[in-house]
Amino acid sequence: MKAPVDLRGSLFRRAKATAAERGISLKSFITRAVEQSLAAPRGGWGSALAALPEVPPGTLETVRRSIEESDAADRSLRAPGSP
Repeated sequence: MKAPVDLRGSLFRRAKATAAERGISLKSFITRAVEQSLAAPRGGWGSALAALPEVPPGTLETVRRSIEESDAADRSLRAPGSP
């Protein structure tokens, strides 16, 4: 299906030059760009969270324990009467 597309001059020139560098037509370049854009995950927290690595079970408890031990060590180093 044909659809007219209006690109501002500088964007058109960049797209045309990039297509030429890649050895493809401007039509193919624009088609690929639209396909990639539609295939990409949508923005927002969902895509950001999906990109995070999985944390092994027990990691949270290990981190909490480490923080508690560190806090206890800090408290033992403080001078009496300090907050």
